[in-house]
Amino acid sequence: MKIAKVEAFLLSCPLPQPLKLTFWNGERTILKRDAMILRVTSDTGARGYAPGPAHERAAHEIRDVIGPFLVGQDPLQWRSFRFQGDLEMTKLYHAVEIAVMDLAARHAGKPLSELAGGRVRDTIKLYGSGGMYQPPEKYAAEAKAVQDMGFPAYKYRPALGPDEDLRTVKLMREATGPKFGIMIDAHSWWRMGDKSYSFEQIAALAKEIAKYGPVWLEEPLPPDDHAAYRKLKALNLLPIATGEHEQDEAGFLDLIQTRAANYIQMDVCCQGGFAMGRRVCDAISRQNLKFAFHSWGTVLEVLAAAHFGVCFPESVVEWLEYPCHGNFGRKGMYPFPLADEILLKPLDIRNGILTVPDAPGLGVDVDERVIEKYPWIPGPWSYFKIHSPPETIAVTGDHSVKWVEAK
Repeated sequence: MKIAKVEAFLLSCPLPQPLKLTFWNGERTILKRDAMILRVTSDTGARGYAPGPAHERAAHEIRDVIGPFLVGQDPLQWRSFRFQGDLEMTKLYHAVEIAVMDLAARHAGKPLSELAGGRVRDTIKLYGSGGMYQPPEKYAAEAKAVQDMGFPAYKYRPALGPDEDLRTVKLMREATGPKFGIMIDAHSWWRMGDKSYSFEQIAALAKEIAKYGPVWLEEPLPPDDHAAYRKLKALNLLPIATGEHEQDEAGFLDLIQTRAANYIQMDVCCQGGFAMGRRVCDAISRQNLKFAFHSWGTVLEVLAAAHFGVCFPESVVEWLEYPCHGNFGRKGMYPFPLADEILLKPLDIRNGILTVPDAPGLGVDVDERVIEKYPWIPGPWSYFKIHSPPETIAVTGDHSVKWVEAK
């Protein structure tokens, strides 16, 4: 068997109308959500799939560089491939590699998790992820809705100013009770122009938030400032999470070896693939820290990550992010129906626990009808407008191309 074709399909799912979300010192506008399906086809017609980073540069590099490298090779020998490229190209290659592994696993009649290292369990715990720039009362209502869906925890994104951010946590705890998990994704706190929070404000706010027992406080500081994370963690106020913006393995290892956070986050589909993910998780295990997935795309991304996650015990890989969109009558964020429609069958999720399929490969087939149903719409999917100092930032892709100054 040989690889005959490598394809990257860019898809766009426009919102019914632009969604404008107000935060402290600015406004975010969401126009659409994008996705990429990677498909590797053999000379026998067999196919393997994976999610990819949804931006045009990635699609061009797969077509012009990665595809030609893979065509003609035996997918069963994927471990022996020696692709060489710069950092971003290598990360992209390892995303495509997951599709090659899916193809190889299907041929072998084994689940993808067996090629990812061998599963040690069949299930993984999910948290419902939503909460994008809204009044405290709406955050609380959404947290309760996610709890009612059966998820054991909820993550939201605060950016309302310190007082309102604190009131949000209080209302959510009152709405959900003492045992429900709350994750706080504070990635806006340090990029709100003149109203960005100082380290002292963040430490004071974290001290007050800690009274409500959150699972973690995520990315409250610029992600490249590891020294600031170590300083905040040393205060022992509450668990800290970061990692989803690390550019390379050395960055992850520095976070881990210096114990700069309690939870190390990684998007295995965008930040280096399964092989690097395993090295990161092994280092996390040695330091008695925990790994938590970043997974902000479709259920195809959730499924691929889950196959990797069950190769480790829950003491190492604890949480998998499940984006909660307002699809098909469900309560959640803005609608993103492509996120669910990308698979032919829904994932087996009960009470917030995902049972990872044991059928060959990913275990669930991609519904290729979405390729025609959701044609690519060029341009950024979101804009951030900062009031002071005036600045507009366009967001394209997710983790490979992000926070690009609008021209």
